[in-house]
Amino acid sequence: MNEGIAGKRIGLLTASASRLGGGVSEAVIVQAEMIRAAGGEAVIFALADQHTAEDAARFAPSSVVACPVTGPPQVGYAPQLVDRLLQADLDCLHLHGIWMYPSHAGAAWARTTGRPYLISPHGMLDPWITARGRWKKALARIGYERRSWQAATCFHALTGREAADIRREAGRSDSVIVPNAGPDCSPPVTGPREPRLLFISRIHPKKNLAPLVAAWSDLAAEGALPDGAILTIAGWGEQDHVAEFEATLTNAPDSVRFIGPCFGSAKAEELARARFLILPSLSEGLPMTILEAWAAGAPTLMTTECNLPEGFAAGAALDCGMTRETIRAGLVQALAMPADQWLQMAQAAQKLAGDGFSASAIAARWADIYASLSSAQSDRAA
Repeated sequence: MNEGIAGKRIGLLTASASRLGGGVSEAVIVQAEMIRAAGGEAVIFALADQHTAEDAARFAPSSVVACPVTGPPQVGYAPQLVDRLLQADLDCLHLHGIWMYPSHAGAAWARTTGRPYLISPHGMLDPWITARGRWKKALARIGYERRSWQAATCFHALTGREAADIRREAGRSDSVIVPNAGPDCSPPVTGPREPRLLFISRIHPKKNLAPLVAAWSDLAAEGALPDGAILTIAGWGEQDHVAEFEATLTNAPDSVRFIGPCFGSAKAEELARARFLILPSLSEGLPMTILEAWAAGAPTLMTTECNLPEGFAAGAALDCGMTRETIRAGLVQALAMPADQWLQMAQAAQKLAGDGFSASAIAARWADIYASLSSAQSDRAA
């Protein structure tokens, strides 16, 4: 019998509880909120990084247990992590993201306690990801990932496509499929917006920013941008990725603005002013930034790799492709769109965010999943 998760302590384990975690950290914040809303207690475990203390308030009132890292940050070896997990007396542990030491710690916790252990890869078994750093991932598989995958009670996939990736890479066909939950919708959009396009996400090669900047620069050089058109790029990431991106801005026009990290009310303001959000990604799990844009009434220019075909079907998104040429065509279409057509897209975006990705509906599904895992474990113990 499903008795809910009231009083249950659920650990959310991830590599970074800060801006460096990108969309995974954003998903963990929402996951903790859903657990608390269902009466459970969320405890967050992560590797300490340079922004952990600065960003801890974003996870409140859930506590963040951040363990210092020894050795290469790409591995994330944290000697204290397993002990801190075991000391927390968790009823269930939910790993968000793979390919780093938290996978080893999660498996060790599961083997020691015999309690439910759930893995959300967050798109990290996508072929584009697995093809990068092959030797490092091969070592990770041998060192800890396979044991973690075997120890998992089940996997969580954001989409049916990710469930297929999990089946191919991990040999597990027991994934529960639940999309990310979006935020509550802003008041309905009633009028047009200025020609402002927004990218807001982690700065990383898979986000495919260089062709976006090149396509925008082409239009600016040709005088093909409408008056007042602005491309705002808000993001954060590893130092080398940010430096590589900033190099692409050397010859960019003044209408391209890079504003760095953007959170809280500043992020909400940017989304509320954006005519379109653009995400020309080469690989994604299920990007939170698109759900946030739709909730704010901003339709999207995105690729099929964003794994949100619902957006195209509902008329809330346009396919911008991944190349300089296709992105340019998408920009032209978005900036030339008549106000009434844009308004229809904005309203479709908010309807989609409020229906298929509402926090209340997805929180109920997660409460059922956690409760079912706990009930099954109790039955086995009996």
